[in-house]
Amino acid sequence: MTEIASPYISHPRITVLGVQPGASPFRIVEIDGEVVGEARAVTDVLQTAAAFGITVHDLDDPDVVRWVGGDRYTWTPR
Repeated sequence: MTEIASPYISHPRITVLGVQPGASPFRIVEIDGEVVGEARAVTDVLQTAAAFGITVHDLDDPDVVRWVGGDRYTWTPR
């Protein structure tokens, strides 16, 4: 019997990209693949999501938010 590999890949509506260096580091926020703003803290991500009608209950749920280049605690350049 042959098993077919079928990895689950989530496609969350919110993507938070890696930290952009500078005097005031920030992360770019995308919703549905479109750049919608900058976040300097996790509260900015929540406010941006709310502005687009998205309620986030769990920031660690990969079906809700995809964190690129760090997690929700990463707000300074590496």
